[in-house]
Amino acid sequence: MSGNDACGKIRTQLKEQFPELDICDDKSWGELTTLGVGTANPLIVSPPDDIVLAALLKYCKEQSISFFIIGAGSNIVGTDDDIPGIVISLSHNNFSRIKLGRKHLTVGAGVKLLPMLKFAAENSLGGLSGLAGIPGTVGGLVRMNAGANGVAAGDFISDVCGFRRDGTPWASAGRDIKWKYRGSNIPDDAVITTVIFRLSPCVPEEEMQLINARVSERAVDFGGRNAGCVFRNTCEHLPAGRLLEHAGCKGWKEGGIMISNVHANYFVNTGDGNEYSFIKLLTRVRRLIYGEFGLYLVPEVVFADHNKKFEILEDPMPPLVAVLKGGSGSEREVSLESGAAVAAALRKAGYRVVESDISELKITDQMYLADIVFPVLHGGFGEDGRLQSMMEQEQIKFIGSGSEASALIMDKIESKKLMRLNNIPTPAWTIITPDKRGFPEGFSLPLIVKPPREGSTVGISLVETVEQWDQAVEDAFKYESSELLVEEYIAGAETTVGVIDGKVLPMIEIQLPGKIYDYDAKYVHAKGETRYLCPPETIPESVQDKAADYASAFYFAAQARDILRVDMIITPEGEIYVLEGNSIPGFTSSSLVPKGAAAAGICFEELCAYLVNNAILGR
Repeated sequence: MSGNDACGKIRTQLKEQFPELDICDDKSWGELTTLGVGTANPLIVSPPDDIVLAALLKYCKEQSISFFIIGAGSNIVGTDDDIPGIVISLSHNNFSRIKLGRKHLTVGAGVKLLPMLKFAAENSLGGLSGLAGIPGTVGGLVRMNAGANGVAAGDFISDVCGFRRDGTPWASAGRDIKWKYRGSNIPDDAVITTVIFRLSPCVPEEEMQLINARVSERAVDFGGRNAGCVFRNTCEHLPAGRLLEHAGCKGWKEGGIMISNVHANYFVNTGDGNEYSFIKLLTRVRRLIYGEFGLYLVPEVVFADHNKKFEILEDPMPPLVAVLKGGSGSEREVSLESGAAVAAALRKAGYRVVESDISELKITDQMYLADIVFPVLHGGFGEDGRLQSMMEQEQIKFIGSGSEASALIMDKIESKKLMRLNNIPTPAWTIITPDKRGFPEGFSLPLIVKPPREGSTVGISLVETVEQWDQAVEDAFKYESSELLVEEYIAGAETTVGVIDGKVLPMIEIQLPGKIYDYDAKYVHAKGETRYLCPPETIPESVQDKAADYASAFYFAAQARDILRVDMIITPEGEIYVLEGNSIPGFTSSSLVPKGAAAAGICFEELCAYLVNNAILGR
């Protein structure tokens, strides 16, 4: 059955079931959208209210009728092909109404933003003027958590109502929605119908002036009809438009579609643009950005023909990354947080990601199927080389140091021996065992006692008096049965230096509430907040440069790979003491290595993408 025949049959069905529906097919996608692309005429149905909409959605589910929701058409790429199904328009009838409350506006999803803001201002309600000039309807505004000028839609939403795509009701209080940059956790299958905004009292004339000023600021001639920003931003600090501009994409053209010379993330229809040219130009740009930055840009625009988006996302096809998190050791919770952050960053960078909570030492099916494994397992078998050894045996590509280097770096005693061999300064140290656990000869207080194969400062103690010795040893032996590392305490500034693929990142100075960088200083903060300073406040640049040399020396001496964090103490006189390395450091956007990368101009998403691509292509 052809597309037209199928639409004719659906029209007949809907007229019988829903006589109150307004049904037409006299407009093309080009007329329905701000981009003006698409010669096909879809079957458009306009329900009068939410009761009919709910029944319509349920009927479509039961009859397997596909549908596409449209408002103002401001971010839609139409199609030249007849596609099965219907277009449900929410831009008229009850969906275009505004109801005034004392401090609230109840707004239909089809209401355009600017008229809503002006209506609110006329009725002495304001706060959202920073969004003025953003095109589209309230439904799209909420779905994208649109923001501008320090204002985001989600900050003002009291309630959101609508239906699931099967017609069942859906609603949520605004406070229960997890709003994020240009998005939220509103279910993908939720059709938004009504939004209640909680606004503030304002002086109408002043609010209207702010609205008009914002509209004027955004009244930019991009060179033709457009659908707004084409690609999602990888992160706030690395907008897609800036990437395209750096890559020299302004002015690129395919047929009647051109990349604006004003803003590189706007693709404009110069008059005779079509769907084919838009997709061809978009794909060309994605290939270039991947080649130059290792990022797979994800379209922000919505395609009337859903299959076109899938085709775009497969050219080029992002690798499948298995992110390992959890583990079974003392750092499990930290690892879960790091792994989730890495997975989210890679998804924003366009990668295909599968997350695995690993609690035992084994190779999983997901690891076999992935193009590369990204271990974010702190401590235990995930960091001490055992898992790496198994992946090497199975010829599975992974990010991070190999098995031998991982084992060495994880072992603080072996690391000390390596530093001694390579003239890397480190505090004086010795070993005690369960049989010989007395105070070490030749050492004086204060001392540091730590398990040699734990991370995140687990089990570490500062011993300042003889009376504290036995308890510190007892506590440390809870984590290590064979031997402990005893180290001279050096008073000075705690610092850390990250190394990515052999390149040293800027130093971070760590200002502590206590005397040592222990578990509390890292995570709990019961004794006070820890400050992380990049660039450092108290360490001269010449000392920072020398510390960078030591970090690099340890990286290469240990035969580390991809990523390493090197912790140091620097005395007030500028003497540097390297403490240890960490081959799988904490990896959230606020962790130390990402902080150093950010200081070097590398955002978290870009850093994660770089590590993946470097591991895939660089070996």
